[in-house]
Amino acid sequence: MEAACIDYKDTGLFSQTVIDYLEDVPELRSFYGYRPTLQGFAEFFDNKKVTANRTLLAEVLTEQYFGKGADFRQLESQEHVKAQIGLLKNDNTFTITTGHQLNIFTGPLYFIYKIVTAIKLCSQLKEAFPDKDFVPVYWMASEDHDFAEINYTNIGGKKVHWWYEAAGATGRINPDTMRQAINQYKGVLGIDGHSSELGEMVETAYTKFDKLADATRYLVNALFARYGLVIIDADDRRLKAEFAPIIERDIIEQNSFKNISAANIKLQQLGVHIQVNPREINFFYLKDQLRERIVFENGRYAVMNTDITFTEDELKQELQAAPERFSPNVVMRPLYQECILPNAAYIGGGAEVVYWLELKSNFDFYGVDFPVLILRNSGLVIRKETAAKIKSMELSPTLLFKSTDEIKNDWVKKHSNHDLSLNEEWREFERTFEKIKLASHKIDPTLPPSAAAIQARLKHAIGNFQKKLVKAEKRNYQTRLEQIEHIKEDLFPKNSLQERNENFGLSYVKWGQLFIDELVRNFEPLDFKFTVLTE
Repeated sequence: MEAACIDYKDTGLFSQTVIDYLEDVPELRSFYGYRPTLQGFAEFFDNKKVTANRTLLAEVLTEQYFGKGADFRQLESQEHVKAQIGLLKNDNTFTITTGHQLNIFTGPLYFIYKIVTAIKLCSQLKEAFPDKDFVPVYWMASEDHDFAEINYTNIGGKKVHWWYEAAGATGRINPDTMRQAINQYKGVLGIDGHSSELGEMVETAYTKFDKLADATRYLVNALFARYGLVIIDADDRRLKAEFAPIIERDIIEQNSFKNISAANIKLQQLGVHIQVNPREINFFYLKDQLRERIVFENGRYAVMNTDITFTEDELKQELQAAPERFSPNVVMRPLYQECILPNAAYIGGGAEVVYWLELKSNFDFYGVDFPVLILRNSGLVIRKETAAKIKSMELSPTLLFKSTDEIKNDWVKKHSNHDLSLNEEWREFERTFEKIKLASHKIDPTLPPSAAAIQARLKHAIGNFQKKLVKAEKRNYQTRLEQIEHIKEDLFPKNSLQERNENFGLSYVKWGQLFIDELVRNFEPLDFKFTVLTE
């Protein structure tokens, strides 16, 4: 693939806060730790205090991969993963983490892009800091309970849906009802049974495991194990026990609510659109088929929509006996992550980067190091057929990100044999009106405003007439301009970024593992550019 890169701000699709973060605007510096640069990482390593229980982490990961029920039949992948897990025991090893929900069939392309960014960053950091090792980690959001956000994917303009009524943590759901979705997914891809590599991956993932978390681990491992990716499911009693002291303090003292609320006020004063708002208690109570908020009511801790309540002493006892039943929400999950991983960087999308900025003060309060925030790579994959149309239309990569009408107008003005601009004519009108206003002022000083009003109306009319000229010329190029519509529909389905809609499946069936190889080769995590890839 050929790659072209565009500044994020030139796409018009990223928030001003994200752009300000990338451009090191001083007002944001107190909301994060170190800059997303090699120099920033050097400073981070000089000050990082790893508190994670490395031995326990390796033990849990080994059990999740190779314990009862695991099915990792490729010996090469097994040995690579084992080696990576083994590295985590060493004091000079750091993780580079990204996280996401358990979208079926991996969901939209940016799921893949997040992981590729982590993989590529690890290799670049290893080159820059050869005395250290770096392990890319995918943190499965297995405790998330929003099934409606993960039970579908879009591929080739068609929606593949897993029709099922689910409750509780999505990672604990049994995927045994996915047969219709599996068949539909493979049907869109044009593959049957185990007739392709991806078909075999999907069949094994969703038919050989009784938990969606394990199915997702299998599928993601099949795609990325060769790159050294390690996948963690933090829905684990032992890992929760490591985090239990903070869970107890935060539920009783409500520190995260105070710290993050104060930070949000300051961010709002800077014009930042707040992504998440903390609650007084930022934990759920978790059991099979149940994940409900914990609230403090009438002097007791209650689990919403249930009859379960605790006194403070009973809450402490429950936490000590069953820490796995306490599940962090979106504002406490990052703190949990950083407590149990020897993490150096977190990779997220634009909205994630902004909400992490809300959390720094809470990290400081609990004495947990804040990771380097990395905006994940974004990409646009242009198929050979579409690339040929773009070339024939002489469209630049940056122009593709403008609206369809803007592209059409720009193209018509560039290729028309007629002058469609009335700017010079309007300048002549302006000179005439200046004479009129000067003459009218001599007659009556109250008349120039009336002349100015007429001038404004005329300018509006001239503008409308100029649009009619462009519209008329567009009719002369109707066939060519329809190509622009087809290009935009192909690259920006539903008028949104391709990576937020389209699944990776069609590209993988066409290219195989080479598709991911090309992403790894072309993504540059510390350059912070939007990557346009052309077949």
